[in-house]
Amino acid sequence: MDCDELPLERQLRQEILFARERIYRFGKPTPLERLDLPGPGPEIWVKREDLSPIKAYKWRGACNRMAGLTPAEARRGVVTASAGNHAQGVALAARTLRIQARVYMPRSTPKVKQAAVLHHGGEFVEIHLTGDSYDEAVSAARADEASSGAVYIHAYDDLKVMAGQGTLADEIVLSGRGPFDFAYLQIGGGGMAAGVSTWLKTYWPDIEIIGVEGAGQASMKAALEAGKPVSLDGVDLFCDGTAVRKAGELPFLICQQTLSKIETVTNAEVSQAIRSLWEGLRCVSEPSGAMGLAAVLKNRSALIGKRVLIVLCGANIDFLQLGLIAQSVGKDTKNSRTIRVKIPEQPGSMLNLLDSCFDGLDITDFQYGKVEHREAWPAFTIHADDPEILSRLPSKLDAQGLVWEDLTGAVDIAFRAIPLRGDLLKNAAFLRLDFYERPGALHDFLGQRIQGNANLCYFNYRQSGERIGRALIGLDFPSPYERDALLMTIPSQGDGYRLCEVLDEATRMRLTGF
Repeated sequence: MDCDELPLERQLRQEILFARERIYRFGKPTPLERLDLPGPGPEIWVKREDLSPIKAYKWRGACNRMAGLTPAEARRGVVTASAGNHAQGVALAARTLRIQARVYMPRSTPKVKQAAVLHHGGEFVEIHLTGDSYDEAVSAARADEASSGAVYIHAYDDLKVMAGQGTLADEIVLSGRGPFDFAYLQIGGGGMAAGVSTWLKTYWPDIEIIGVEGAGQASMKAALEAGKPVSLDGVDLFCDGTAVRKAGELPFLICQQTLSKIETVTNAEVSQAIRSLWEGLRCVSEPSGAMGLAAVLKNRSALIGKRVLIVLCGANIDFLQLGLIAQSVGKDTKNSRTIRVKIPEQPGSMLNLLDSCFDGLDITDFQYGKVEHREAWPAFTIHADDPEILSRLPSKLDAQGLVWEDLTGAVDIAFRAIPLRGDLLKNAAFLRLDFYERPGALHDFLGQRIQGNANLCYFNYRQSGERIGRALIGLDFPSPYERDALLMTIPSQGDGYRLCEVLDEATRMRLTGF
């Protein structure tokens, strides 16, 4: 029987066997490592594709596909579209096989991925930045294919590409660490999930395969629900490596047979998984690479005692994105809550609030600006590892007779739009301070240093993950003499804080408008 006449899954298994003979001229097998997390949970094993030649699994499919080109096809050259990692695989194969390649990438592609493509491809690769999405890059690459006759190398909707990606599952089987109860596989177009699930099911028929997608980019989930691949109206780009509007036709046919279900994860859950990978393995994952672990953590209690497999599929993250990810950790509403509280606009009221309701809680964000004479509405973001602690906060506020509202997820809080009416201030001074990240540091500063008639009129603080927290605070005084007296006597360093600078007059005027 001709290979093309075989059922799709059988063809894919056969192609994975052929891929074994091709791909290891381009790179070596990657390790399978155990991830130990504190507390009860599953036994987690991580396939470290971040340690591959291009720091992502995509080299496997691209190299397998290009190694199978005929001499005539190789002379025509290749063209592809990619959000980054597949392009690096094509570049690696192009240089090794000495084939000319043109790569179309969205203009928003992280610089680290663009630089890596040029590094791996050298003189054999050209980058063309076009459009604002992967789909637009695909359209440009397909137009190139039609006009130039180059061979299009698809990122996922190609049997040989899927087979190459399936070799990572072959290494897992050969590692001797199996069998596993569950495998959580992230999905963009579905090529990796199709190849890996097919191979795992071949050797461990009882393994349960869970597909994982971002909540704002679940194209395979939409395809399974519709019975065919369908285009999403839009895709969230936080997990850029899996931001695909429409699942692949071939991966869909495989995944509808091999996947038990699709699990969706939020950006905050992915960010927490990136942190867990760093703390457990000291590796930095790109967002898409941590999606499998994010789903495992989401279902941790249900997986206690199970053996679970995940794939850390890439580590090609733009350095600037790390700051956003660090800020995202803890924003999940299960562990974090933003509360806005009404208190009297008078000296000492903020300290009383901290004493009565927030004592012992971890304040990760504090925003306040004076906008009224008689009342203040400071906003606090509270984080707790134990959600039960957060659940008790409303009753504590109610017991004090305080008016409050929940602003968790509010846009103005996220963008730090802190209002301040400069016309309400009399003799203000603004200080830039560092607070040591320990319980009570803020409380001690307010209680010990801000005394007399000093009134807090502005506070802008966000936990940064450092040993110190950086804050900009404003204090207003009835007279310039009291203001000057505090500025002359306040130590540059005290218990729990360090005074960095007193803002000059020009900066104060920009801040207040007066």
